[in-house]
Amino acid sequence: MINRIDLTALHTQLAGTPLQAWAASLPQQIADKLAIGHGDLARWYGAVQALPELPVEQLQLLEEFSFNGRCDEASRAQLTHALQGLIPWRKGPFHLFDVHVDSEWRSDWKWQRVAPHLDLKGKRILDVGCGNGYYMWRMLGAGAASVVGIDPNWLFLCQFLAMKNYLPNLPAWHLPLAFEELPAKLQGFDRVFSMGVLYHRRSPIDHLLDLKDCLVKDGELILETLVVEGDEQQVLVPEDRYAQMRNVWFLPSVPALELWMRRAGFVDVRCVDVSTTSVEEQRATDWMRFQSLPEFLDPNDHSRTVEGLPAPRRAVVIGRKP
Repeated sequence: MINRIDLTALHTQLAGTPLQAWAASLPQQIADKLAIGHGDLARWYGAVQALPELPVEQLQLLEEFSFNGRCDEASRAQLTHALQGLIPWRKGPFHLFDVHVDSEWRSDWKWQRVAPHLDLKGKRILDVGCGNGYYMWRMLGAGAASVVGIDPNWLFLCQFLAMKNYLPNLPAWHLPLAFEELPAKLQGFDRVFSMGVLYHRRSPIDHLLDLKDCLVKDGELILETLVVEGDEQQVLVPEDRYAQMRNVWFLPSVPALELWMRRAGFVDVRCVDVSTTSVEEQRATDWMRFQSLPEFLDPNDHSRTVEGLPAPRRAVVIGRKP
């Protein structure tokens, strides 16, 4: 079982910033969360502890997530077995010591679409709903000074810790917290990412306002969410499930989403990408063996979900806090 998460380096990183007091309060907050834990946490963390000691001699985070070094076949088999103990892998892919973790999502494709529109050099970043931290590592590759991710899912934390095990000195931290567990008005991050979160919120405008309160003046929000076609008054509210997901509330059009951003007080609002999710980008693999997008679409018409709603399209919108 995880007894503690060492946040000493994070406290040092945030010293002298508006986030200093928050950083000081985190060890106790995380300890309280660990005391509650999860029924499978010991097994998942056991997989992290079973990782072999291997030297990272080549690291690539800009073009992909990969690292390599000396690794014999026995160690590679041990590494593969440990990582398989953390299945299902939703975000990725990860390449480490010639082991290819083929995740459900080709998250690298999304990053390639978004990254050209970002300026992360020297920035302090918050990733809300960070999953297993895949994008956090790519943000460091793009020059971020530090990245803090929050996600209450314990499996995702252990997947992150598996990578952090080999990259202990990189300034990325995954906190097993829900967004609601952050203090109000942190106002300490240069960039805040919310990717794949907004449509799970019953009150999307409140979510945007809370995200804005995490930013410093002139900080930017990078928001990625499901959208539909239409004008600025077009919003889809699913009756029940959407692509088999239960907790989907609002799918706005891009113009409606931009309007929501402006109403929440963001300026310089712009959409930088709209993409239809393909069955090549999200699918079952040996590392995620459950149903995936191909099963969530109408088998006779991939432009519709199994519920008869428009198939998943995702947009990335960026706005600045004035």
